[in-house]
Amino acid sequence: MGFHSLNDVLQEQLEDLHSAETQLIDALPKMVQAAHHDQLREAFEHHLDETRDHLKRVKEALGELGVPSPTEVCMGMKGLITEGEEMIKMGGDPMASDAALIAAAQRIEHYEIAAYGTARQLAGDCGFDGIRDLMEQTLDEESQADKLLTKIATGGMFKAGINQHATA
Repeated sequence: MGFHSLNDVLQEQLEDLHSAETQLIDALPKMVQAAHHDQLREAFEHHLDETRDHLKRVKEALGELGVPSPTEVCMGMKGLITEGEEMIKMGGDPMASDAALIAAAQRIEHYEIAAYGTARQLAGDCGFDGIRDLMEQTLDEESQADKLLTKIATGGMFKAGINQHATA
């Protein structure tokens, strides 16, 4: 393909996000099943629903660019998911395992936050305001998912989170 313009970079980023979200839709049910803490399981289930919406938005953005069938494979997400699957296989104490799941999930969220932030900026720079808005909406949801995972791990103001229980 080659990068001849910012539009080319935007297309590549969106194709990468398409692959990343598709992979995550396959991986999240495994994380739901592996989670012990009810709140963590619910957060993963909610994020699976959101991820399906994220994929729809990416498809809409690609359609606006005239890309009907993206072929890119996101190797970054593939690696992050593989690491998460390794953590699931390790098992152990339920609270410690959940803390490891949160760590894996937050790595994924941070990867997505970086990717959506880049796509949002590129879309704006290229004059694709509709795509920019789609990316902004998803970026906000990814940021909220990350904050929720932190809250589950550390607890609220009045109770201990998974991390404190796992230290016992």
